[in-house]
Amino acid sequence: MTAIQQIHEVGARALEWLHTHRDGFRLEDDPDPEVGMLERFKPLGELAIIGKVIFREGVAGSRQAATARKLLDHAWHELLGSGAKLMEGQRREPLSPVPLEVYVPFKEIGYDVPDFEAAARLNHRLGSWAAVEVLPVRRLGISAIERRFGVRPSVPEAEVAGRTWLAHRPEPWTVEGHIGYDITHTVFHLTDWGENPAGLPPEIADYLATWLPVWLDDWLDLRRWDLLGELLVVDACLPHPTLDPAAWQGFAAAQQRDGAMPVRAEMPEGDEEEIFDLVYHPTLVAAFASTLAVSRAMTDLTTAPTPA
Repeated sequence: MTAIQQIHEVGARALEWLHTHRDGFRLEDDPDPEVGMLERFKPLGELAIIGKVIFREGVAGSRQAATARKLLDHAWHELLGSGAKLMEGQRREPLSPVPLEVYVPFKEIGYDVPDFEAAARLNHRLGSWAAVEVLPVRRLGISAIERRFGVRPSVPEAEVAGRTWLAHRPEPWTVEGHIGYDITHTVFHLTDWGENPAGLPPEIADYLATWLPVWLDDWLDLRRWDLLGELLVVDACLPHPTLDPAAWQGFAAAQQRDGAMPVRAEMPEGDEEEIFDLVYHPTLVAAFASTLAVSRAMTDLTTAPTPA
């Protein structure tokens, strides 16, 4: 099996697992009031983002594309009530950006609810929408989703991007768990989830090109598959991806035969619902990383100079 085939198989298996376990994305009928109903919305938004990436990159093959569409149709119509659940979430928590963050990627792949859009635009005009205090990387994500929705970002993206950990390019050995995710999500927002690699400022791209191989080695050694997968996405977002063979081999070896990807070390044990909640995210990340890596590898093949 070639390296590209191995990377492709990771994504294909991950997508099949997600489709097989699609009911695990269901919303809570009676959510804990201390948690709120919107916490369960986030996985659906992540699912829509991955679906958008699969359709956009066009390297998944017809079977995978059809599986992704069936999965997203189920999420939108069966789980989100064709958008009715998003309307309910917006009414309950009008200052939360989560319903909009879930809605926008669904809209970008063909699903829409005009009434939700009207409500979101009205809430966006509230002063509290922009005043809510969040970490810079979180505000960057909100500003990006506002732009993609077609409203003026509450804080300009360039301004808030300059406040992030990654923009300061600090000592690379200070990176640990939560900083690692701050790094990856800063890259996701700046590049629109890999669609626009040129969105990375050159100084950040150079910093990542220098230190990303070290971080990949670290998280591979620690068997932190979820974060390793996100860092493999970052690699695919760089102007010159490495598609690190050792990292990809370790990542592929950690994937289960049914396509599930553990968060770290080995697969957890427990009932089916508990396992789903623990592994759906790294499995989504596996599909995301695979799609971008295969796309970048194919681009390199098609743009390579022809021998004289």
